[in-house]
Amino acid sequence: MHPTRHTARRLTARRRTALALAATAALALTACGAKDTPHADPHPHGGGPSASPAAHNAADSAFAREMIPHHRQALEMTDLADGRAASPAVRNLAAEIAKAQGPEITTLEGWLTSWGEQVPGAMHHSGEHVMAGMMSEADMKGLAKARGAAFDAAFLRLMIRHHEGAVTMAGTEREEGVHGPAKALARRIVRTQTAEIATMRKLSAGRD
Repeated sequence: MHPTRHTARRLTARRRTALALAATAALALTACGAKDTPHADPHPHGGGPSASPAAHNAADSAFAREMIPHHRQALEMTDLADGRAASPAVRNLAAEIAKAQGPEITTLEGWLTSWGEQVPGAMHHSGEHVMAGMMSEADMKGLAKARGAAFDAAFLRLMIRHHEGAVTMAGTEREEGVHGPAKALARRIVRTQTAEIATMRKLSAGRD
């Protein structure tokens, strides 16, 4: 064989080998790139398990915004027990409710502030209620005028209704919210206030 032709064939074989190696390397890089490319977040609104603790949605905002005036009214009701309630059990229950819900209001207000949302202002009682279980102005005036056994009966009846509304609101947060701390607070509200409802029903039954 002519030496020039032999050399040309060797060069051609080398080129083919080099091209094959290059193609293989390119495919390998493409595969690695596909593995390293982050996938789109399947929970863009913070609903996934890896969501930031600060992530929240409209349900979280509504929970905080509505539970604040709801709790504030509960504190108004418990304040009335001092000097009006005849039963030590009712007075003690009122104190326990205030002890739990006061700090919860501070927590709820803090979330709204951190989210750049407005904290509800002073509550004005009216005949129409957005939040479940809220008392009307007439309810609050009637409770304020009652004394002794009449106050105890009215307080228990109205606070049971008030608690039932809070439990409903907390249940909505548990189902629709995404903010971990808010959902945890909702679970605590359901647990605590359900137990208090049972206590108040027993106290009411004991008065019959």
